[in-house]
Order: sequence, then C-alpha cells, then structure tokens
Amino acid sequence: MSTDYKRIASDAMWSNNVVFAQMLALCPLLAVTGTATNGLGMGIATTAVLVASGLIVSILRNLIEPEIRIPAFVLIIAILVTLVEMLMNAWLHDLYKVLGLFIPLIVTNCAILGRAEAFASKVKVLPAAFDGLMMGLGFTFALVVLGAIREILGSGTLFANASLFLGDSFGFLEITVIPEYRGFLLLALPPGGFLVLGLLLAGKRILDARAARAEADGEDEERPAAKEIVVGN
Repeated sequence: MSTDYKRIASDAMWSNNVVFAQMLALCPLLAVTGTATNGLGMGIATTAVLVASGLIVSILRNLIEPEIRIPAFVLIIAILVTLVEMLMNAWLHDLYKVLGLFIPLIVTNCAILGRAEAFASKVKVLPAAFDGLMMGLGFTFALVVLGAIREILGSGTLFANASLFLGDSFGFLEITVIPEYRGFLLLALPPGGFLVLGLLLAGKRILDARAARAEADGEDEERPAAKEIVVGN
C-alpha cells in the first residue's frame, strides 16, 4: 500500500479521481450540482466525513475483527454523517434546506466506504487522513466543475446564493456570467447532469490519451541515442 503523499494527491485529484476515474458517488454528483454553490457545500461535507472516517478507521484497524469490519465501517460513517447533518442544520441552515435531503445519502457513498476498506484500514493515521482529504478535494473539484458548467449554461450565473453558504462577505462570488440569459432548462435538470458528465469524462479520456502518446513518443526519441552510446563503446 503506497503512502507516497505526492502519489496520493495526484491519484485523488486526477488519475484515480472518485468521479472521473472510479465512476463512484454519481448519485449525489448528479443530484446536487444544479449550481456550483450546492456542489461546493456537498463536497466540503463529504470531505469532512472522508477525513474523519479515515482517521477513526485507521486508529481502530487493529481492534475491529475482519468479519465485522464492513458493518463497523458503515456505523462509523453513519455517525459522522449524522454529526455533519446536525452541524449544517445548526450553522448553515439555509444551505441545509437545499442539501438536507441529500446529506444522509453520504452514508451510502461508495467512495467513502471504499477508501475505508481499501486504504484507511491498512495504513497509519496520517496517510489515512491525508488520503481522505485528497479524495474529498478531488470529489469537491468534480462537483464544483460540473455544477459551474450546468449553472452557467442552465441559468447564466455562477455561484448563485454563495452568501447562504459562505456568508454575506462572500456575496461577490455570485456572478451573472450571461446577462439577460433566459436559461436552458435541460441543463438545470438531472438529464443535463448526465450530458455534462459524459462530456467531462470524454475530455479526460482525450487528455489522458494525449499524455500517454506524448510519453511514448518521448521514450522512442531516447532509444536511438542509447544505441549510439553502446556502439561507440
């Protein structure tokens, strides 16, 4: 199990991103990304659960019997999600009214249980927490990007109602990108989420294929020079 922090970060943000590579947690992704603000709120809530669950699972990994590890992990995640839901209801009530229906679904987020089983239960506390943080940020990145595209094309705004989440001082984030735009309802609805997600996945595949070709071309260019050195000797 690799505990290389640079590798963990790059995997979480791109090559093994929860959404763009593992294709997990698509239900909350499509449900809440009508706006970038909703995506940011759900992403931060999920990140908090990922970090806390990674910490607790790593600490208890030698105490939990293998036969009951999955129910134990689910119980830990459910407790953490309940705490996050209560805190959001208390301190961010306006955002809770928008996301409250979907917050309990974090318990069934395959990405969280998957990281607890595949990583946190096998490594020490620090790499487990770092992996949870990076995986959460990668998931938040996907939510915000998808939400931003849907919001701009769907209603012509960006980070609408950000002040509900971040406070009145962050109201400057609320931008009208396309003035007097009448909106494109399809992109604001879940089918629009499928369309945008499909385009983003296709874009990632193209970028990965170009990077692989460039790397292969670079290796081919180095081979003749290596042969010349051998002959010269």
